[in-house]
Amino acid sequence: MQNQINLADIRSFVLIAQLGNFTKAAEALDVSRSHVSRQINQLEQQMGVTLLIRTTRSLKLTEAGKTFFAQCEAALHSIDQAVLAAVDDTEAVRGQIRINSVGGYLGEEIVADLITQFMARYPHVRVDLDLSSHRVDLIEDEFDVAFRMGKLEDSGFVSRKLMDVEMGTYASPSYLDRHGHPTHPKELEHHQCLTGSVTRWAFQHKQSHESLECHIQGQLRCKSGRVMIKGALAGNGIIRVPALYCLHEVTRGALQPVFDDWNIQSVEFSALYHRDRYQPKRIRTFIEFTNQYFRDLQKTLRDG
Repeated sequence: MQNQINLADIRSFVLIAQLGNFTKAAEALDVSRSHVSRQINQLEQQMGVTLLIRTTRSLKLTEAGKTFFAQCEAALHSIDQAVLAAVDDTEAVRGQIRINSVGGYLGEEIVADLITQFMARYPHVRVDLDLSSHRVDLIEDEFDVAFRMGKLEDSGFVSRKLMDVEMGTYASPSYLDRHGHPTHPKELEHHQCLTGSVTRWAFQHKQSHESLECHIQGQLRCKSGRVMIKGALAGNGIIRVPALYCLHEVTRGALQPVFDDWNIQSVEFSALYHRDRYQPKRIRTFIEFTNQYFRDLQKTLRDG
């Protein structure tokens, strides 16, 4: 029986179990749904075991299917990694890298510049960059690397912190001249504020370390940092954004920090990628390049 079982059928079964349905598996394999269905029927007939219970609305593994899936998934991963290890040293840095990143300044300026420099050095690499802030599944969405802000849950992937993104509260001199310069975060309740998706602004006093949160009712609410900065430059209100977003505006005095005595906790910016023992040379090289890029960036920011 074992000699009759097709490895391709096992791969299809594992993919179905990972993705949760036949249609997604068929799309990932670039075959028809009926072809995948035939593969599973053939596999179950040859084994004499029911692996999947299928209805018009749901699909779930039998107990035998769960056991078979766990062992086959691990075995196929080992095979894939063995193939990569065998061919990796003979290949140049080439091929496709699929990247997902937060958008805004971090994605459109920093990550984009990182990728541009990487491709200039390695011209045989193709990059598919998706700028969207939704939480992606690196396996289901088939991304190689994701860039994310904030603490990341332990998802079985490697999370490499690249930098701490400093946050700041800013306004234009014209706004502060007209409406007054707040000295305590609680005074923001009486000011016009422009917010992103975060409407609870947390602060900590530099000396006493007192912590507090303010619920902000923004006159403008938009997830784009660029839009908020434009609004602040026009004198429309106070914003809270990463300091990176408005370095030039602060340097030339078009925006200024609102508080001298209150800090905002910085936010981690990280790269997330698969926990593989052997990775394609292009992915390994890109991760190394990314780490060096952000080390250089932080040095530039420190040196002013």
